[in-house]
Amino acid sequence: MGETIAKNKKAYHDYFIEEKFEAGLVLSGSEVKGIRAHRVNLKDSFIRFVGEEAFLFNAHIGRLETTHHFYGHEERGSRKLLLHKKQLQKMLKAITRDGYTVVPLQLYFNARNIVKIQIAIGKGKQLHDKRNDLKEKDQKRDIARSMKEY
Repeated sequence: MGETIAKNKKAYHDYFIEEKFEAGLVLSGSEVKGIRAHRVNLKDSFIRFVGEEAFLFNAHIGRLETTHHFYGHEERGSRKLLLHKKQLQKMLKAITRDGYTVVPLQLYFNARNIVKIQIAIGKGKQLHDKRNDLKEKDQKRDIARSMKEY
């Protein structure tokens, strides 16, 4: 992976990540410029399947002030994901199972400067799972702090 533009930390908190995929995005020029300027937020974004195609919804890609209004884009519009047919079928099969969903993890430029998004099949966490994760995180932080002082 190349330069990471945006991460969805909430996805790791809300889901057990099972399998990750790399997908391309259908973008306009003004959207790519907004991404290069790091004006991206994936926090509330989600992936829906329309027929046999996957779309990214509610991802915020900001406009630059230098972009002419005629060539501007919808900041929270839907964007088509480019995936192989086998990957799409695998995801569709996974989301038919109870509690599974497809979530965006991070947006980045690959080695050839093409915008890619990392998506994953995830199973929703219960409240007690989230509490256990927070407890483990606190313990790791305490251990690291005591090791630093030692």
